[in-house]
Amino acid sequence: METGLLGAALLLCMADVLHSFAIEEKEDIFKRMVCPAFLMFDNAAYLADMTFELPCNCKPEEVSNVVWYFQKNMGGRETTVLTDFSGNMVVDSGHIHVGSDVLKRFTIRMFSLIVFRAQVSDSGHYLCGTKKGDFFYGYDVDVQPSKGITVAFLDIGQHVQDDYTGKAFSLFTTFWDWTKCDRCGVRGEQRRIGLCYMQSTRLHPRYRTVLPNVTSCGSRAVPLRLQRSGRRWKPEVAIRSCMTPCPQEDNPQEGVQAISNVIYKLGQKPWLPRIPMQFYKHPLGKDLVIACPRARPEHAVAWDKDSVRLYRSRYLVGVNKTMRVFIDHGNHLHIRRVRFSDKGTYFCWREGKLVAGLRLRVSYPAQRRRSLDDPETIYVFKAIGVSYVLTAAIFIGVHVYRCCWRVLRCPARS
Repeated sequence: METGLLGAALLLCMADVLHSFAIEEKEDIFKRMVCPAFLMFDNAAYLADMTFELPCNCKPEEVSNVVWYFQKNMGGRETTVLTDFSGNMVVDSGHIHVGSDVLKRFTIRMFSLIVFRAQVSDSGHYLCGTKKGDFFYGYDVDVQPSKGITVAFLDIGQHVQDDYTGKAFSLFTTFWDWTKCDRCGVRGEQRRIGLCYMQSTRLHPRYRTVLPNVTSCGSRAVPLRLQRSGRRWKPEVAIRSCMTPCPQEDNPQEGVQAISNVIYKLGQKPWLPRIPMQFYKHPLGKDLVIACPRARPEHAVAWDKDSVRLYRSRYLVGVNKTMRVFIDHGNHLHIRRVRFSDKGTYFCWREGKLVAGLRLRVSYPAQRRRSLDDPETIYVFKAIGVSYVLTAAIFIGVHVYRCCWRVLRCPARS
């Protein structure tokens, strides 16, 4: 008993030491980095639906809590204040609700601001400071849209966009590293995300960039007359095939998979991977969107239906305008107007590993009971009432006409 208590005490002491070490290490960073006398803005660009983190790189030692400010345009009257006091409590400056969406998707950890699933409307200035309005560090965030993104399939000879050079600026795409192969043991695919950047000598000097005179196309450092040209240049995605082996513990060998497929065709129970499996029943004719657990837009994600590989070269959104089943740029699988043929098991790969499955059943829509205040019921009653009124009007009109006709004929005979 005493040994157990002693071990627990040692663990608690070690946890306290590690926690204090982390705080001291963070404080050392703030001691080494002095806040600039003139506030500058670091440029950062992301694709829509991504999650980004903005560290508060400097602050005075006496400041124990930071407040993050968001401004769409520098010097504007509309300002949103984000604070972590009392557990991510949100305070809006001047009761002006600007960017209400971001208020539900942020958190502050160790003085850093984290925004989940960023949207184009989240583009703007983010400032780290105090509740009194003292600013220490600033960011110029550019969230570029994924709608209308340019896609190049390298396996069929397609190429990325060529750079554009104008009189006062040049536009080009800066690509991130290739993702991992989204499947293992079979042919997979890799993605490479590219964002729009601009080079010009006319950029605002208050914005700090990694390379001189180079910033993202949606940055506030770009002059107004050049911003319109930057909006025409869309982000890009390059896709190519890949092949990587599976670890021994993740999946059986290819020969075992081939044998399992033969057994499946003979009517026996097929081989199923040891992954979390969900069961879901969806109504016929309704749209369905499936997300891969813990997957982000920048991850390598793949989808399979039973033994069919849903490759992006055929199922990526935009490949065909009449697509009913497609994968969007956020790695979600969409099924429009679900049919009975859509039932089956959908497998999700993340970073080259099979991680989850969904067994989909399709059912007829549930018949709900009508009430008198239901809009459709009211419409039916109105239609029936109008039809009765029209029928009665025709009936009365016919009889009035016959009476008038008889009255007019009687004097003529006499």
